[in-house]
Amino acid sequence: MGISSYAELKEFLIYEKELYLGNRNFFSIIKLKYTNENLYYIWKYVSLLRKCEYYKNKGNLFFLAIYRRKKNKLGWQLGIDIHENCFDKGLRIFHGNIVVNNNAKIGKNCCLHGNNCIGNNGMVDLAPSIGDNVDIGYGAVVIGGICLTNDIIIGANAVVNKSFRNSKVIVGVPANKVR
Repeated sequence: MGISSYAELKEFLIYEKELYLGNRNFFSIIKLKYTNENLYYIWKYVSLLRKCEYYKNKGNLFFLAIYRRKKNKLGWQLGIDIHENCFDKGLRIFHGNIVVNNNAKIGKNCCLHGNNCIGNNGMVDLAPSIGDNVDIGYGAVVIGGICLTNDIIIGANAVVNKSFRNSKVIVGVPANKVR
């Protein structure tokens, strides 16, 4: 996982820009920026994250330091802390207050609705492995060395601390499969 070529970086950025900004024209995007719309700044954070991934994987420490500083500064303002190479293509963030452990591995088209934590359980450093097309509801927490397969929806405020396979919707504290 991770961006290994400039062509792949461009592919990620084009795909994810479409997720955040759609078919907006140049002036519409400028309006988002100067009216301080959260949507614009979250997109900016994700684009900086992708550039950090590219430079980290290429071994270019100079540009990695520049882009990581920009990403971390904006992330601090938004309340987002995501390390490089955790998410595959299609990361969608709706609101801030997100922390993702650097050992977590998340597949394509993951949606984070805000106030989420994806990390270890405090006892061991193992972090979750999450499949493609997973939608993580507002306030949901995914912790421990667990595995979640593709196409899962995690309800708001759920605490997921065990693996789920072939489940569609999981909710509750601790999380359980909805029948």
